[in-house]
Amino acid sequence: MYSHIVVGTDDLQTALAFYDRVLAVLGLRRIAADDVSGAIGYAADGGSRAPMFFVGPPLNGCAAAPGNGTTVAFLAQDEEVVRQWHAAALAAGGSDEGPPGLRPQYHPGYYAAYSRDPDGNKLCCVFHG
Repeated sequence: MYSHIVVGTDDLQTALAFYDRVLAVLGLRRIAADDVSGAIGYAADGGSRAPMFFVGPPLNGCAAAPGNGTTVAFLAQDEEVVRQWHAAALAAGGSDEGPPGLRPQYHPGYYAAYSRDPDGNKLCCVFHG
């Protein structure tokens, strides 16, 4: 299990508008900012327990860039949530990286959708049916 995931952005307000909408579908709410990094965190129902997801400017002061081969996958409770998440991602300014559907090459019942956030970070929402 992981403690937290951080993705970088050069436009925090655009990123927050995207993630507020997309993560709400999964029951994740914005929590307080990290005073050290300036990142904004999200957790289940706005709580402050792990696992958490953060978005913010890179700590090294360089421009944000998506990782090559990196995908952040969020767990959905069913296929309908995957569809809602994908629709929310596109409506919030994300780009399509793969529509909702079964992907049996991973395992039977693997139902997922993929998008990129406004900074190009690759995201997935998956239900392991």
